[in-house]
Amino acid sequence: MPVLVMKFGGTSVATLDRIKRAAKRVGLEVAKGYDVIVIVSAMSGKTNELVGWVNETSPLYDAREYDAVVSSGENVTAGLMALTLQEMGVPARSWQGWQVPVKTTAAHANARIEDIPPENISSKFAEGMKVAVVAGFQGISPEGRITTLGRGGSDTTAVAFAAAFDADRCDIYTDVDGVYTTDPRISQKARKLHKISFEEMLELASLGAKVLQTRSVELAMRYKVKLRVLSSFEEPSDEAGTLVCDEEDTMENRPVSGIAYSRDEAKMTLISVADRPGIAAAIFGPLSEAGVNVDMIIQNISEEGRTDMTFSCPIDQVLRAQKALNGAKEKGDINFHDLIADTDVCKVSAVGIGMRSQSGVAAKMFKTLSDEGINIKVIATSEIKISVLIDRKYLELAVQSLHDAFELEKTA
Repeated sequence: MPVLVMKFGGTSVATLDRIKRAAKRVGLEVAKGYDVIVIVSAMSGKTNELVGWVNETSPLYDAREYDAVVSSGENVTAGLMALTLQEMGVPARSWQGWQVPVKTTAAHANARIEDIPPENISSKFAEGMKVAVVAGFQGISPEGRITTLGRGGSDTTAVAFAAAFDADRCDIYTDVDGVYTTDPRISQKARKLHKISFEEMLELASLGAKVLQTRSVELAMRYKVKLRVLSSFEEPSDEAGTLVCDEEDTMENRPVSGIAYSRDEAKMTLISVADRPGIAAAIFGPLSEAGVNVDMIIQNISEEGRTDMTFSCPIDQVLRAQKALNGAKEKGDINFHDLIADTDVCKVSAVGIGMRSQSGVAAKMFKTLSDEGINIKVIATSEIKISVLIDRKYLELAVQSLHDAFELEKTA
């Protein structure tokens, strides 16, 4: 039988009634002739509760025990989903990560999937099981300990299973009905996309769009897994949701497909750094060791052997960055006059595969922001994206004006 992977997020399984609703969708796919692998998250709010219990019990916790606790939420959902399907007359059973097994690295709380041998589940399908309900977000380390994959890890679990079982498709059910041209909460003109390329979705996810977890999109792109994002609260339809697929399978080739944003950004500037070979390594080495996620980087023109270096990072990593750079200065690895942190900025990005072949996107983006009186602090580009750092108070205005400028409310 062909295999279909269906993933249900926390809001989709938040109550017993919602689990029943999700199970009915699974039953419809079984009736079409699929063997179905269902990946489930913990019930909405449960993971946060479990994390809170761990922190309250042991602030300096053992990461292995942390994983043992926080992975239990998915186990509960998997069992309840399997029971619900059985009550509907659908042959189903639950699987925890170690039972599959989902083999991962030993990086507790942020493990990566290394292998999913299909034999155990495939043999049960051959015996008549129609649905394997798998607890998402978890696996087993080489040492035999439970691991978790980090926030959003159930998306990654679903894509990994789709790749391992050569599934026809991987459906991600969530509380939104697809991928939009921008956040509908900011722009009422936001339009749901019927299809979007892997590359565009990867950029949007990494730039702040929270529809899919970045690692899941990377995995889907690598193994050519067709992803469909759709709402578990709408009536089933073959046209529902947004399909994430290869570039050649997409319909639109407009220069910009979406506007993404990240509200919690900070701009860090090192004033008067020695302009010499190796200075960039001396700055960004300590930041890397401290776990600071550096994004946009600008080095100013050198004057009398000194220069300024600016970079952006998440706002919750500012103190970590300051500690790392001041420590490097004390050790004599770098010398700078001052370190200035601006925590009132945000990042706004335009994304589209059409940028490869169509010119003028940057000019239009910069003029649009200029016309609104929005000053650009930092610019970063790639082949299919342009990102700018601006004052946070202009975030909504920037998103709305760029969405209008590129006419994203219109179909191609």
